[in-house]
Amino acid sequence: MKFLFPLLVGAFVFSHPLDLRADEKTHRAAAESLLNNMDMDKLMNQSVDQMLQMQVQQNPAIAPYQTQMKAFLSKYMSWASLKDDMVKIYTAEFTEAELKELNAFYQTPLGKKTVQKMPTLLAKGAEMGQKRVQEHLPELQAAIQSQAGGTKTP
Repeated sequence: MKFLFPLLVGAFVFSHPLDLRADEKTHRAAAESLLNNMDMDKLMNQSVDQMLQMQVQQNPAIAPYQTQMKAFLSKYMSWASLKDDMVKIYTAEFTEAELKELNAFYQTPLGKKTVQKMPTLLAKGAEMGQKRVQEHLPELQAAIQSQAGGTKTP
């Protein structure tokens, strides 16, 4: 009987890391499945294209360099280059059960529509934010100049 307790404790301690690895593996698999069902590879490509279009609209002088910029953004913002990091983000922010619920949602017609509309919604939101800042940039510049003019350098 004296040996039974240490034996049980030892069995628990040594078997527990294996359970954690299995949980991590299924948690990661749930995140990967969700990201695949969200068509993250297509979303990333669309986002790169939209970012590039917005940059060219804001600064037409860079239009001749679109090919190089597209290659650069595709290299560092592609799904292949970001997948592992995105899986880590999703597994850190959502439990495995939550990932499975999200996955079920994104397989519904509304979930599929959400995925389809996401790049447009994000681009419109970013554009709106940039316009809002541009509209009020003189106010920010005046505040900065006021602060800079009111401080003394040692």
